[in-house]
Amino acid sequence: MSAAQHTAHAGHDHHDDPHGDVGPHSSLREYAIGFVLSVILTAIPFWLVMAKVIADRNTAVLVLGGFAVVQILVHMVYFLHMNGKVEGGWTLLSTIFTVVFVAIAIAGTLWVMFHMNANMMPEHPTPTPPVHEAPGHTTP
Repeated sequence: MSAAQHTAHAGHDHHDDPHGDVGPHSSLREYAIGFVLSVILTAIPFWLVMAKVIADRNTAVLVLGGFAVVQILVHMVYFLHMNGKVEGGWTLLSTIFTVVFVAIAIAGTLWVMFHMNANMMPEHPTPTPPVHEAPGHTTP
């Protein structure tokens, strides 16, 4: 290989590489969309809690958890640039694997702790109060 060919190859611009994406290409517009969505997804749950819109606690936890999951997805897409195209999809695949692994670990831990509490803790008998007899009174 000649010196000219070596220099031309070393200065190869990776943006012309048809074999893969070299990284995320972001714009100010994408960051602005992500920021606005993040603010909205923060303001709505804040308002729901402060105005006491949802009276039932379980429903409130589910709704707020749903907003949290959507917020995480917005951050992953708009700020971490995670999609199926970057690095041949390996980043997204590894993230999915991590989420599934953590979910299984948390569910298994909670399941074991619940069953350990239900099956291993001894039942304490309820003590009966002693019967006090009046002086001079005998029981048959």
